Amino acid sequence: MTVLPDEGFSLAAEFPDSTREQWQRLVEGVLRKAGTSDASGSAAEGALTTPLQDGLATRPLYTAEDAPPAPGYPGFHPFVRGGRTEGTAVSGWDVRQRHAHPDPRRANEAVLADLENGVTSLWLTVGAHGTPVSGIATALEGVYLDLAPVVLDAGPDVAAAAGELLRLHDEHGVQQTATGNLGADPLGALARTGTDADPAGALATAADLAARCLRDRPGLRALTVDALPYHDAGGSAAQELGASLATGVAYLRALTDRGLGVDQACAQLEFRYAATADQFLTIAKLRAARRLWARVADVSGATTGAAQRQHAVTSSVMMTRRDPWVNMLRTTIACLGAGVGGADAVTVLPFDAALGLPDAFARRIARNTSSILLEESHLARVIDPAGGSWYVERLTDELAHAAWAWFQEIERAGGQAAALRSGLIAERLADTWRQRTEDLATRREPITGVSEFPNLGEPPVPRDPAPATPGGGLPTVRRDEAYEALRARSDAHLTATGTRPRVFLAALGPAAAHTGRATFAANLFQAGGIEPVHDPVAVGPDTAAGAFARSGASVACLCSSDKLYAEQAEAVATALKEAGAERVFLAGRPDAAQQETYRRAGVDEFVFAGGDAVTVLTSVLDRMGVA
Repeated sequence: MTVLPDEGFSLAAEFPDSTREQWQRLVEGVLRKAGTSDASGSAAEGALTTPLQDGLATRPLYTAEDAPPAPGYPGFHPFVRGGRTEGTAVSGWDVRQRHAHPDPRRANEAVLADLENGVTSLWLTVGAHGTPVSGIATALEGVYLDLAPVVLDAGPDVAAAAGELLRLHDEHGVQQTATGNLGADPLGALARTGTDADPAGALATAADLAARCLRDRPGLRALTVDALPYHDAGGSAAQELGASLATGVAYLRALTDRGLGVDQACAQLEFRYAATADQFLTIAKLRAARRLWARVADVSGATTGAAQRQHAVTSSVMMTRRDPWVNMLRTTIACLGAGVGGADAVTVLPFDAALGLPDAFARRIARNTSSILLEESHLARVIDPAGGSWYVERLTDELAHAAWAWFQEIERAGGQAAALRSGLIAERLADTWRQRTEDLATRREPITGVSEFPNLGEPPVPRDPAPATPGGGLPTVRRDEAYEALRARSDAHLTATGTRPRVFLAALGPAAAHTGRATFAANLFQAGGIEPVHDPVAVGPDTAAGAFARSGASVACLCSSDKLYAEQAEAVATALKEAGAERVFLAGRPDAAQQETYRRAGVDEFVFAGGDAVTVLTSVLDRMGVA
């Protein structure tokens, strides 16, 4: 038996060290063989780099040379690795479910079901956009307020809602043990509604609530720094972080101006961020947020309140209305990112949240998402599991710098309130969303079930309408909105005529030659609600016209290999035009000379990966007369 030495043993000891240059040469060979690039050296590595928002990028390889300065330890400044030394290893993160049913009794049924099945705190939307303030007591009937934290989201009704919750605390004798957050967020309300009739009064109300919490409710916080309005308006991760910092600083100033100490003021804040299906960006965002707030707290003179309290919510921007079942996958990944990123509380939005009020099944899946990650995957048992990853540490550092730059710009503009009123924030968020919509339109950012692999035959998922969301301020966007508009036109045509608009797929040659492009074309047209007709499996110059006439379609798309296009495309395109095809597409991107040849034969347009799908589909529906 061989005995291995206790110290100094390395499994890689007998292998020579490899250099980055050697790896780059291997990359060069792969790129040349694939025919995608002749780049060499660092340019070859750059060919595999993925650009992100905020001027950031994900490189294909990270080494120790890419690692930023050490991020410290969990529970210690600058809190990159977590606000507590034990992280969430003791009891996991706080599983927080959102409730906004306008009927207090129905809300109460859902609240109790959640608390009995794994939820550990409640996020209650009250007022005009949720449960009435007068119904808070009914909604919380049977809830042990000393055990289940309650977080309010009341917008302009915060004073009345907070007063009602505090009254319930008094009634139940839990003033000293109740936890949660009263949800005062006047700048968040300004961002959502665009109105601040009494900004000084709103800040004074928030400060009064904070003072009351400090005086006789030690476990309760008064203010929420909600960054969701900036994410929901299409903002990037750095813009979301920078706006949250500017909001937090404004609240620190307001609270300290009214007599609170810096540490006391910091202890009254909870920060709310979006968690997306980009798990690494979510992890880095939460880690960067703690580092940034620690810097703000330091500069402000805090000694004990620098650790940021975080509430992560799965993104509403990423939720789709078509094929909503896929949202379960998105929210699972987002929840994982939030947990690994060190969020103190995590809300998983139900998969049907974009459709209306979630049903019992959707709420069950939402809460069980956290339960599985905590109890079966044991995700919380390791403190900061992403810590030490050269990629995650680098991304955290770069994101923190980008967010700090945006925060400084907001401060130079006069602070968060001034930047909101002047339109600076709205303008920047709109620019970011405009760039992202281009990626969505060209499907560089795919949406499974919507822009990729849509299912035109899926039955609708009916839900009761949810209360209207606040309006008048920053817009609320969704990734699927352009495709949703196209699908709605198709649905209306189906209702009016009994059939969907159709496209005939003229596949040339054997399946091996046409399947790839036929699948591409079918996905493309279905993304716009246009039903592909692929019958027969293949056509030729002599059979294309008859097959097209039988299809009931008014447009056609040729699908095959470049070789077969050269042999048959001209004749088939001519036959389709003669058979009455209003528009003929060809799946692929031939060179300029070939395109001209095919156009003379009757091909009107070429569809290919990276093309603007939304523009193509809109024009097709317009030509078909689909309103």
